[in-house]
Amino acid sequence: MSYQVLARKWRPRRFQDMVGQEHVLRMLANALDQKRLHHAYLFTGTRGVGKTTLGRILAKCFNCETDVTSTPCGICHSCKAIDAGQFLDLYEVDAASRTKVEDTRELLDNVLYAPSQGRYKVYLIDEAHMLSNHSFNALLKTLEEPPEHVKFVLATTDPKRLPATILSRCLQFHLKKITPGQITQHLQHICSEETVTNEIPALEQLAKSADGSMRDALSLLDQAIAYGQGSVNKKDVDTILGSMAQDDILPLLQALAIQDGNHLFNTIALLAERAPDFQQILEELISMFHQIAINQIVPNAVNIDSSIAIIANQFTPEDVQLYYQIALLGKRDLPLTPSPQQGFEMTMLRMLAFKPNVTATRTPIMSAERPLSKPEKSLPPKEKIVDVLTATHTTEWRDLLPKLELSGMAYALAANCTLETITENKVVLALSANHQPMLNQKLQERISEAFVRHFKHALQVEIIITTAELSTPVKQQQHEKKQQLEVATHSIMQDPRVKQLIDMYDATVEVSLLA
Repeated sequence: MSYQVLARKWRPRRFQDMVGQEHVLRMLANALDQKRLHHAYLFTGTRGVGKTTLGRILAKCFNCETDVTSTPCGICHSCKAIDAGQFLDLYEVDAASRTKVEDTRELLDNVLYAPSQGRYKVYLIDEAHMLSNHSFNALLKTLEEPPEHVKFVLATTDPKRLPATILSRCLQFHLKKITPGQITQHLQHICSEETVTNEIPALEQLAKSADGSMRDALSLLDQAIAYGQGSVNKKDVDTILGSMAQDDILPLLQALAIQDGNHLFNTIALLAERAPDFQQILEELISMFHQIAINQIVPNAVNIDSSIAIIANQFTPEDVQLYYQIALLGKRDLPLTPSPQQGFEMTMLRMLAFKPNVTATRTPIMSAERPLSKPEKSLPPKEKIVDVLTATHTTEWRDLLPKLELSGMAYALAANCTLETITENKVVLALSANHQPMLNQKLQERISEAFVRHFKHALQVEIIITTAELSTPVKQQQHEKKQQLEVATHSIMQDPRVKQLIDMYDATVEVSLLA
């Protein structure tokens, strides 16, 4: 007997055999048991989720010799004929190859005749959105007033291309993508029945690559079994899919954490030797940044690998959010680049280049419960501390701010403040009421920690809200840029060649300064 691929061998033959789609199956089963039969059904959803399969099962439910039922017997002549594709009253039409109106009219010519074998004639039209407008018009009248012995089942991946007149005459059911967990569980069951040795991480990788399609998952499982000579393991699956293990990608995160560009590019070069799918690597990085962010903000929300939990402490939450966004944009732009590796390298370069305050020393995230009032062991004598603070009090806040080595949102908050007072034990900053939404307890604690690190002395930081006009470092910088722009504009306008161009072409001059 010739080999039958898994996608066909394990095709569901009953509602109970289908994976997922519980909401659709429940509605159909209840309607069938109550004999509330509609004349036209429309199944929508992405590829491989069971639209055509559900149509065939529905044909068995209509024509089972026991009765119209949600649980066809599977052993009567009608059920066996439908399973074998030999039922004369089931007309399966591939609309993608029969788009002409003549094909549709030929099909509908037999609608008026009674079934030859079963209780109902069932017209299963796959990829219905591919029919031409004339074909839809030909079908419309029959859909509106079909004979009692006819049922229509339409399946499509693109319901938006169906005319509203067709949609309004069908009972619509949307089939969702099947979750990776459901696919993995089903693959385990199949491997068990087929006596195929397997590793759970390998099946999980196959389920993830299937992207919600059970048919794709079974096709990938067939490939993995053939490649592994009857077994499915993680290493073989990674080779087939061109994917990278998490351990291969962790060095990229470690290089980012220490801001080491040479180490980063050496790691990329090693990955490139294996001809990987760089888009898949970016997807894995996005997933890892997501896990790191959860671990930092809600530590007990999900279980993550210990290796990721360790490296999470080497990034600030602001850095993780920034890297996540850069990776998302890089994944979107990757198909536009001359080569995937080049696009991936530029994405990683952005993570290095656009990190706020790149020269700042990276420190682990501190617990909010750490008592700031507790002095460090190696504090200088008290009189020296007073001297340092007194000297700093006369320094401009804009000069002091970079020395605090803040980054991300904490730096942005501090840059929109002014330094009101500073004493031996307390710092008072003022923040405009317009920027009050930026203020939160976590950022204020990070600013406090920055003062403690800089002065080697416990300091309490208080941020007061004011409606007064403040001359903050941000405003000072904006004012300087505005002045530079005015000077540049004046200089350009005095150039004789520019004046000549303006006179000749009635031109205007636009001047901008790069940030």
